[in-house]
Amino acid sequence: MATAQDIRPRMDDLAAQAQYFSTSPNASFHSPSSHGSALTRTIPLPNAKHLKPFATEDIKVLLLENVNQTGREILKQQGYQVEFLKSSLPEDQLIEKIRDVHVIGIRSKTKLSARILKEAKNLIVIGCFCIGTNQVDLQYAADHGIAVFNSPFSNSRSVAELVIGEIICLARQLGDRSNEMHNGTWNKVSNGCWEIRGKTLGIIGYGHIGAQLSVLAESMGMSVIFFDVINLMALGTARQVETMEELLGQSDFVTCHVPELAETKGMIGTKQFEQMKKGSYLINASRGTVVDIPALIDAMRSGKVAGAALDVYPNEPAGNGDYFNNDLNTWGADLRSLKNLILTPHIGGSTEEAQSAIGVEVAQALTRYVNEGTTLGAVNLPEVALRSLTMEEPNHARVVFIHKNIPGVLRKVNEIIGDHNVDKQMTDSRGDVAYLMADISNVDTTTIKELYTSLESLPSRIMTRILY
Repeated sequence: MATAQDIRPRMDDLAAQAQYFSTSPNASFHSPSSHGSALTRTIPLPNAKHLKPFATEDIKVLLLENVNQTGREILKQQGYQVEFLKSSLPEDQLIEKIRDVHVIGIRSKTKLSARILKEAKNLIVIGCFCIGTNQVDLQYAADHGIAVFNSPFSNSRSVAELVIGEIICLARQLGDRSNEMHNGTWNKVSNGCWEIRGKTLGIIGYGHIGAQLSVLAESMGMSVIFFDVINLMALGTARQVETMEELLGQSDFVTCHVPELAETKGMIGTKQFEQMKKGSYLINASRGTVVDIPALIDAMRSGKVAGAALDVYPNEPAGNGDYFNNDLNTWGADLRSLKNLILTPHIGGSTEEAQSAIGVEVAQALTRYVNEGTTLGAVNLPEVALRSLTMEEPNHARVVFIHKNIPGVLRKVNEIIGDHNVDKQMTDSRGDVAYLMADISNVDTTTIKELYTSLESLPSRIMTRILY
């Protein structure tokens, strides 16, 4: 069995670090899933040595918002202490919980602000078990050496299928007919109901979701145009247009798939509704701030927009219950009063398949980072990886040094590790933060402590970890 440790003391007394030596558990983490980015796929060596940070049972993991069981099991199999909660936590409770944890897993409701992260003295990594990361202060996390991972691909198909279903439902007014039948009213009509074959779908944002949606829509006989801020290769016979105004003027259905940025806030408002075809439809399954809801209400009341489907909102409840009201959003009652309007509670990626895949993808990224220091797929740190150590390399240590990206740092680091046999080394920077990994051979406990102490003394240091 290989020994392991992570020299990142939680106590001032450096001598106390000796307690963090432990035996690696038998369980090894799964290899990356095939649906992930090529960047995140690595080839594990058959005799790879599993590095572990300090005593495995000391690694505390906090999972909030009902993270899927697949992710929970991967983390538990590592021997970590995993605390699982089905909901998010109020800020004061979260601050108390986060003080001792090394890993935290969240979804979209938990907000990890600088105020909260400042209290997380042991935190080394955050896993966002979702697409978005806007709920995390990414810059503060990077500046303090906390890596952030997400799952940018795993629920793309689920969102695309939801949008296809909503297009059909809006075209046939199925929501209204269903509600009428539930109330005992038989209302068989064809006026204002359409086939989607031959209609034009305009996609704003041709990323993973937009591209999949494009293929599905074409297979159902729709013509597809899309607008994106960068030039992209179209799939099938889809066509990129130069301006959003051009897309809005040509589309029977408009769907939004963009991130939440300053540039996308209120992107669809009064001016854009005026540019849309009379009797067209709007779908937003991206972020709640993208569409000006009062402007949408006016456009639907005037008949300019014949129907809409919203899965996201500017303000969303922190948990399930009767909370979608005017106290949350002042226009709530007006919105709910509209006809041919589909309202769903942010369920675009809420399928069993998507949540399972997200659980696997993010949990594996967290495990690789905790155990090996690999940052491939991190959204706020440079992406750095080294090939695995093998069982034939028993007296090796992996140095992970996160530091400020300023001149002269690498020279000082190499002066410290240069007295040892450096088998391999890689460094990269991202903005003001740089990330270095180096594998050093022929080391013992005393050497590791000396390395740690020397690296910690550098004024450029953000975080030092040594895996053994």
